[in-house]
This record gives sequence, structure tokens and C-alpha cells, in this order.
Amino acid sequence: MRGSVEAPMGFQLRIELMEVLPPVWRRFLVPGSITLPGLHRVIQEVMGWENYHLHLFRFGKKEYGIPDPEYPSEMRNERGRRLREFLRDEGEMFEYQYDFGDNWEHDVVVERIVTGVEVTAARCLEGERSCPPEDVGSPSGYMEYLEALKDPSHPDHQQMVEWRGPSFDPERFDLKRINRRLSLLSRSRRRA
Repeated sequence: MRGSVEAPMGFQLRIELMEVLPPVWRRFLVPGSITLPGLHRVIQEVMGWENYHLHLFRFGKKEYGIPDPEYPSEMRNERGRRLREFLRDEGEMFEYQYDFGDNWEHDVVVERIVTGVEVTAARCLEGERSCPPEDVGSPSGYMEYLEALKDPSHPDHQQMVEWRGPSFDPERFDLKRINRRLSLLSRSRRRA
């Protein structure tokens, strides 16, 4: 645990996609000053999502995201909010939800609060497995997709191969590619 005087210079987080087996997870570093919208973009890159859908963060019972005035809710606006406002100790957890239709729930754990050395950019450290394809239809839809993909005699096999192509590998994890994408994200932010 960190002392109450020293501000976090970074967070080492572990995110895991819920209800998917075998587990899909990532361990990554983010700057202590990262905003919730910035964290959303980092999560999209480390997990392999394509940022097509809405998202929210849940800290206890409070939700933060992009409120829609046409659908009143208790969701609070994430703009201008920094991750360090919500986290005090190592071991704390929060949730990230992506794509309210497919309902991809992620648990995020603070593994380490970095002090003394500034973390200037997000970086993925390790992980396992590919993120499900966008719009595959929820965790159960993904499990059905994998079943159809690996069994050429499955009635939906050909349709699934045509939909996403034959190259999807659920076991693939490309750390270098993820970090290249994070580097591009970081550079585009500095220019903005």
C-alpha cells in the first residue's frame, strides 16, 4: 500500500474479461494522471476491442461514462475524472463494461501503485489470449463462435469463417503489437 502523502505516479492494473474461458486477461501500466476517457482508450488497445460501442466504469455503486440525455440514468460523466480520484490502495478493484448489447464485463485490479518513478505512457506487460471479435454476441455467443470455428462439421462453421475470416486465433496474444498501438495512441494524444 502507498502512503497517503505521495501521489501515485502510475498504476499497474490487471484486467480480465469475465464469463469467458479460458481467461482473457492483460497486465498493464498507466500514468497516475490518466483520465477515465484515456483509460478507456488504453483498455480498448490492450484488450483488442475496436471502440465501436459505449462503455462505463463502475467504482462501487457509482457508474461513470458518457451519459445519454435521451436515456436518463444515474451514470456520471467521466470527462475530466482521473483514475487516481478513485483508487487509494493496492488490491482495490473496479469494473469496466464495454458494449451494453454484448455486455462485456471486465474486472480490473490495482496490482501495484507506482511511486517515485513517473509512468509517462501506458504499456502492456503481459497477458493471455485474443479478445473476442466485436459483435460476436456476448460471452455465451463467443463460446458458441469458438465451438463452430474449431469444428468443420458444425452447422455454423462456414458462416463463422466467412464472417471473421479463417485467421482468428483465440490463443493469440501479441505483446509487441499491443505496445506499438499504445505508443501510437500516446503520440496522437501528445499532438492533440
